[in-house]
Amino acid sequence: MLTKTVKISNVTNLSDARYCAGMGVEMLGFSIDEDSPHYISPKKFEDICSWLAGVTLVAETAKTDPDSILSALADYPVHAVQVNDPGLLNYLRAELALPLLLRISVDLYDPGEINPILSRYEGEVTHFLLESDNEAELSEAWMQVLTEIEAEYPVLVGFGLDNEFTVSALTELLPNIGIALRGSDEIRPGYKDFGSMMDILEALEEQ
Repeated sequence: MLTKTVKISNVTNLSDARYCAGMGVEMLGFSIDEDSPHYISPKKFEDICSWLAGVTLVAETAKTDPDSILSALADYPVHAVQVNDPGLLNYLRAELALPLLLRISVDLYDPGEINPILSRYEGEVTHFLLESDNEAELSEAWMQVLTEIEAEYPVLVGFGLDNEFTVSALTELLPNIGIALRGSDEIRPGYKDFGSMMDILEALEEQ
């Protein structure tokens, strides 16, 4: 089993899903947005999840229209929903009665701007996912902020995790922090190079 809460985003294939579930990953995320390069159809979602047990299935969406989200979710029997727009949280909580995750792009904020966001929405989500689309690094300023918030908020860090050594250092310094990784495509059906994901998950295994 893993020593940290781990979420894998953008899962698109059974190889990733089964490997991560077997390693004890807590959450697997699937994009339900048809315009996303990581989109997974309801049929493929069903096929993948029929092989899984004991893992939280998360619908991931960047949509801002709540009705379109609810419409899409009707085809995905998930356990939780991840959104990018905090303005959706209150409405979705009332309509879905499912746990919610809020994805925050660290590309849009300075480190000092994160704490007020977490404070404002902590009562509406189970986890905050900090990710970067621009390969942001875990700078000294970000490490300082994470040190301040890690015991107070349920945070999953999904940027600056270059290898197992970075992850090991991060988790030793910040014992309460969670980790977020991203899935990747198969080489061909049934064949997968797990690469850094395998190294990182093995580094998080209980000894």
